[in-house]
Amino acid sequence: MLATALLLLALARPASAAPDGASRRAEALKRLLEVFGIEDPPAPPAHVKQPPQYMVDLFNTVANADGVTKNPGVLEGNTVRSFLDKIHSEKMHFLFVLSSVAKNEKILTAELHLFRLWPRASDGPKRHHFCQVSIYQVLDKTRLEAPEGRKLLATRLLALQGSGWEVFAITQAVRDWTEDESSNQGLLVSVQSLGGGPPDAPGVRFASGRDHHESKKPMLVLFTDDGRRGASLPTGAFPGAGPRSTRSLDRLQPCQRHPLSVDFEEIGWSGWIISPRGYNAYHCKGACPFPLGENMRPTNHATVQSIINALKLSEGVSSPCCVPDKLYSINLLYFDDDENVVLKQYDDMVAGSCGCH
Repeated sequence: MLATALLLLALARPASAAPDGASRRAEALKRLLEVFGIEDPPAPPAHVKQPPQYMVDLFNTVANADGVTKNPGVLEGNTVRSFLDKIHSEKMHFLFVLSSVAKNEKILTAELHLFRLWPRASDGPKRHHFCQVSIYQVLDKTRLEAPEGRKLLATRLLALQGSGWEVFAITQAVRDWTEDESSNQGLLVSVQSLGGGPPDAPGVRFASGRDHHESKKPMLVLFTDDGRRGASLPTGAFPGAGPRSTRSLDRLQPCQRHPLSVDFEEIGWSGWIISPRGYNAYHCKGACPFPLGENMRPTNHATVQSIINALKLSEGVSSPCCVPDKLYSINLLYFDDDENVVLKQYDDMVAGSCGCH
């Protein structure tokens, strides 16, 4: 956390602050990308692109306007990825390219989201009120209709009347694809009349990637975990914080939290980050003088250290340091290199409170 705060402070200073300001800023930006688990900043989308409403709604469910997590238990894992169909076929054959999924990401849940259209008036009255929707994994795209060319993943009965999103779980198929990219030949959706009519007979219809608005296009959503977790807070003196003289401590205000703004537009990342536009990371600053009151939120170790320092019972023992004692996670909604929309949660990014440690 201290390293993160230092590089954020470096970014906050103008590049002209020192002769090597430009190189220092470049190094700080590189380090900040590492904090976010990104090797290179993705290029902004080639044209103005709206993120799927599902991803926007999910971001708003888990985070406040500044990206700080407000519902920690909502996400399964720490990453949600959305993919749009790449085939745009007239048939209900969809292909989702998963090359942006890192090898170390564990696939927890995979969902196919299909938008169901209202039935056309020209379809006329139906003898049966339900139909069967089946989702197949394509094994051989040259034999889509043959039994050996596909594998059943999910099936469901749907009423003929209605509209809105339908979600189908297809986790195992996506796990297979991430293990062997060549096995990914897409998904096939079949609608079967219960009255014995031909497959794909008029009835339940789904929006395709070819003929319908961006907001209704078929979408694959992956809930994954990349194994990144924040380090636990230290219980003693904060590592990396050096001793301060008593005279300099006397001039400081008591240990407290101060603002530390991270503006993604100022950094140059606003082209690919959708939300938030920035956030307040906060930082801790101030003195931890003897005696430490409860308002300093001291640990027992800090209290003992403060006493030893005040009584000069041992040489080289500094007073406790003002550090974060509560940290919050933030969430980013952004476009990746393939212009897919990703929601990612990062631990230990905001100092929630400060104390003497």
